[in-house]
Amino acid sequence: MFSFFAAYPTFLVFLAIVLSLVLTIVLMPAWIRFLKSSHIGQQVRADGPQSHLVKQGTPTMGGVIMLIAVIITALLVGLPVPETLLLLGATVLTGALGLIDDASKVAHERSLGLTPKAKLIGQFIIAAVFVEVAVNLLGVAPTVEIPFVYAFDLGVLTTVVPLGDGIAIPWLYLVFNLILLVGLCNAVNLTDGLDGLAAGTVMIVMIVMAAIAYRSDLLEPAIFAAALAGACIGFLWFNSFPADIFMGDTGSLALGMALGCLAVVTKTEFVVIIIGGLFVAEALSVMIQVFYYKRTKKRVFLMAPLHHHFEKKGWSETKVVVRFWIVSGVLAACGFVLYFAESMMVVA
Repeated sequence: MFSFFAAYPTFLVFLAIVLSLVLTIVLMPAWIRFLKSSHIGQQVRADGPQSHLVKQGTPTMGGVIMLIAVIITALLVGLPVPETLLLLGATVLTGALGLIDDASKVAHERSLGLTPKAKLIGQFIIAAVFVEVAVNLLGVAPTVEIPFVYAFDLGVLTTVVPLGDGIAIPWLYLVFNLILLVGLCNAVNLTDGLDGLAAGTVMIVMIVMAAIAYRSDLLEPAIFAAALAGACIGFLWFNSFPADIFMGDTGSLALGMALGCLAVVTKTEFVVIIIGGLFVAEALSVMIQVFYYKRTKKRVFLMAPLHHHFEKKGWSETKVVVRFWIVSGVLAACGFVLYFAESMMVVA
């Protein structure tokens, strides 16, 4: 639709942010009214902070509108090239998995939906298919580069299945990215515990990923990342404290998978760990808490994930959110600087 702006790629990236933002803001009120009339609301965990009990019943599954906005924007502003379709496919399928989880929570009126095993199996299948298609169709190299240090060739152990022109399965690269994609998927999900926290931090990270994709001459992935950032900004209008709606697993799982998939396409599999460092910290806080408690029956944090620890220390919800935005911004900037500096060295 906007192909006549093809000569102005920077404009297209900013247009993707604006269009996705507008679509989210326009469509969300009707979705909130539908959810309220259908009595579809969030089930708050009983062992969480007591201040969160008032959020019981707040409409959830706002991620549905976010994904609709991203799909429309990516296909209108960008082109339906393999990169776009693959990124959209992995993101939407993960969102659908989250939607089933959210629907299960609502139907059974509890804070737990699908079993952890069922969710992980679904995520691993989506991630595996994405990586295999990226390697075999998009020509993504099975390497992982640590800027200024070393580029690891994880394609040394590869099996070629004799189907068609042959399907390469780079086992080490596949395993690495399965851990990365599923890890980010669940890390963003864990971060989605306070009003505006996940949407704000993902928005910051996606703007940086759009810049990296653009710098790498990958316009369609840049438009995709920009659309995700725009959807997060639009969602924040309704998700800021006190939230009118939550994104649910539909949104958080999809956003985490999208971040990991963008890292594969842009070859920033290591740098994304820095850019999304806040999500990594949230996930690590849960892992450390569980491991330490099982061994000692004592807790390292007052409560996990990490944002709840600071709530328990007396920080207000908005203070935690804003400060975590700042930390996320600093980490994302550090990751981008590292990527940019290394790319400049390569050019030189």
